[in-house]
Amino acid sequence: MFIAIVITIALVALTTVIHYEVLSALNHRLPALNLPSRSKLLVVLFATFLAHCVEIVLYGVALYAMVAWWFIGGLTGAAQASLLDCIFLSAEAFTSIGFGPVVPTGATRMLFGAEALNGLLLIGWSASYAYLAMERYWVPRGAHGRVHSPRPAGQERP
Repeated sequence: MFIAIVITIALVALTTVIHYEVLSALNHRLPALNLPSRSKLLVVLFATFLAHCVEIVLYGVALYAMVAWWFIGGLTGAAQASLLDCIFLSAEAFTSIGFGPVVPTGATRMLFGAEALNGLLLIGWSASYAYLAMERYWVPRGAHGRVHSPRPAGQERP
């Protein structure tokens, strides 16, 4: 169980750092991109989606290593734990949709409880950042079809 706790803490730390770095890079590089303002929102959405995919794969690989190589915990409902099964199970935990036909047993349950909480926090962080990016880059149309310029960073709403 101790090894599962160490792996879980390491994954929570690693995925949080990855997410921080992606959002930080977006925050610093997005204003300089030579794209229309609304297109910058697509960059935000695709970059955060890719970050979540990387984080899910990291959890899935760790699960696969725990079950197939280190024999820490197990999975029920799967004849043989494949890497793809582990990544799918990780996606279920990360998005908090619950378990399907494959369920973790033993020490791997620790990993999934933490992954569900971590996924919830990281998805919320992405949603918050996307909201801020929309406020900054979404260019609303005026009453007469005129396009207003986006609000400068840090300027509050009236």
